[in-house]
Amino acid sequence: MSSINEIAKQFVEYYYQAFDADRRNLAPLYRPMSMMTWENISLKGADAIIEKLTSLPFQRVAHKITTIDAQQSLPGVNAIIILVTGQLLVDEETKPQQFSQTFQLVEDSGFFVYNDVFRLNYA
Repeated sequence: MSSINEIAKQFVEYYYQAFDADRRNLAPLYRPMSMMTWENISLKGADAIIEKLTSLPFQRVAHKITTIDAQQSLPGVNAIIILVTGQLLVDEETKPQQFSQTFQLVEDSGFFVYNDVFRLNYA
């Protein structure tokens, strides 16, 4: 399990550093068969996902990760499901928003994001 948790930790650190710096840098993590649900909007394919992420209506974002949980998934395939919770600040906001994001990574000459589900957690 420690290798799964280590892969998950490394992925999450890379993903949010890239997201916060320049969302276009996330493109290599997605493939044509990748799927994302972003607040009820379903997207398929790396191009559509990156177009959505780069068109989000903020210039700056900072993620603070609270938890990372990971499990092996899909018997017979090297795949990992990751649940992330945390906070994010956009642009000039001073009150962080809570979020959760779930990734399913599948190995194919390196891991890629097969599934990605993002949701703000409204209180």
